Amino acid sequence: MPGMSKPADEMKRPTGEANHRTDGAMLLKGADMVVEALRRERVDVIFGYPGGAVLPLYDALYECGIRHVLTRHEQGAIHAAEGYARVTGRPGVVIATSGPGATNLVTGLADAMMDSIPIVAITGQVAKTVIGTDAFQETSIIGISTPITKHNYQIRHASEIPKVFKEAFHIANSGRKGPVLIDIPKDVAGETALFSYDDPPQLPGYQPTVVPHQLQIRKLMSGLSRAKKPVILAGAGILHAGASAELVAFAERHRLPVVHTLLGLGGFPASHPLFLGMGGMHGSAAANKALHETDFLINLGARFDDRLTGKLEFFAPHATVAHVDIDPAEIGKNVSTQIPVVGDVREALLMMLAADVESPHADAWMNELLATKEQFPYWYVQEGTGIKPQRLIAEIARLTAGNAVVITDVGQHQMWTAQFFPFEVPDRWVTSGGLGTMGFGLPAAIGAYFGKPEQQVVAILGDAGFQMTQQELAVIGEMELPIKVVIVNNGALGMVRQWQELFHGERYSASLLEWQPDFIKLAEAYRIPATRVQEDDALTDVLTAFLAAPGPGFLECVVEPRENVFPMVAPGTGIHQMVGVKP
Repeated sequence: MPGMSKPADEMKRPTGEANHRTDGAMLLKGADMVVEALRRERVDVIFGYPGGAVLPLYDALYECGIRHVLTRHEQGAIHAAEGYARVTGRPGVVIATSGPGATNLVTGLADAMMDSIPIVAITGQVAKTVIGTDAFQETSIIGISTPITKHNYQIRHASEIPKVFKEAFHIANSGRKGPVLIDIPKDVAGETALFSYDDPPQLPGYQPTVVPHQLQIRKLMSGLSRAKKPVILAGAGILHAGASAELVAFAERHRLPVVHTLLGLGGFPASHPLFLGMGGMHGSAAANKALHETDFLINLGARFDDRLTGKLEFFAPHATVAHVDIDPAEIGKNVSTQIPVVGDVREALLMMLAADVESPHADAWMNELLATKEQFPYWYVQEGTGIKPQRLIAEIARLTAGNAVVITDVGQHQMWTAQFFPFEVPDRWVTSGGLGTMGFGLPAAIGAYFGKPEQQVVAILGDAGFQMTQQELAVIGEMELPIKVVIVNNGALGMVRQWQELFHGERYSASLLEWQPDFIKLAEAYRIPATRVQEDDALTDVLTAFLAAPGPGFLECVVEPRENVFPMVAPGTGIHQMVGVKP
């Protein structure tokens, strides 16, 4: 496969000299310790960008056997690490130098923190002797990143490296997953100390609850047995816990309707008769009806964010709420919760499946929701000769048989993809949820490819977000990665333009991209085959050839510029007050 690393057992040892002791410890330089720690954590790919403060580390990485992907910007590197982590469930690793290199990671750290993505970020720092003197490229990345990381470290002595790295990977990928940053002064990388990686992490203050309390499970199941209008809200916690099979089994056993959050898509098969679709601002009519009218809401690994709930006073106003989450801070934070269940969602579902309780008598409720789903599907009106973006997404789904790993940027195209691409299995959907990061999609697609090289990878991007990280086309071109990039070109900051049309009197302030580069020439400059389509009658043939062609590809789809994402819950309204439900 293009750009893939060697098997771990073929990786070379660090280049520095090592003195072995009988207790398994080795005498290594700090930079070689970092490489050895990454090997022990079975890291197969690193995304990064070198600079002065990390030169000793890059020297240790030279020919060490771990694949390094040189992105063209540090933000691209951390989004690529996120894409890798999202499809594999393993921590993505990113390296940046001190100062601007470290600060360029900030958006990705915040994105990973919001969406619970495991990342280990390694930053260089100026030498210990000049920390605090405003030395060249000195920045307090520890202070900057504290609010947007799960934990961070600044290493002061090389002897700390094994302990810190073992803890960092454990923290990033356990409990509620998230980013951990390790800051390494340049002179520490040159120090020599003993390296031993055998001791387990000792973190007495960090003990996430994995197995829920049996009493809370009994309360949940007792409440469910009495419900008349139950519903499951399934979030990304289902994916992080690997609980999709258990979710399907539980929903089928009790014939419960399932609503997904944006980030939870793929955790429950889109074609399943119990699936109502995505809930929230651009969710389906059936999903939002279920969330508004339910009398018993089971939240499995979702955080009740505002884009899902709408105005809180209208969200599940008649429901007893049971919330299962591994992060106790999320329970009761936004929505009053009567049955809190702290623990891993898969463990909770296994306990719920083992409970011997009567299923709720909710056939009338289920039939009512299924009727709403059939009566009010996602829709668009096909008219004229232009390409409707909804049809573009649906056609990509049809031609890939729904089997592609799909990555989006943020905006209208993201919502259309969530609506019109049916995700049947986990870990095929990569998008930025909580932070809503434009520029995420292209580098995340690179990371997703390295995580699942056997899968077709399709990046669906808006013309505006694409231009924020377009330089990462260089990675695709250089490595000849078989990533298919689809630009949904509507000549605008689409979601901004939609809000200005609907809520700001059609005053399009700084949202119309009246001047654009020639995207085809741009892609070709990176030696990526490129084509453009703008007529509906040519769409299927062009897409078919584009998706079937070997190697990388770039397709610019010029779509109807005034198309809006519907249905929609207007800001400040309840999720039952949707507009645009029917054409």
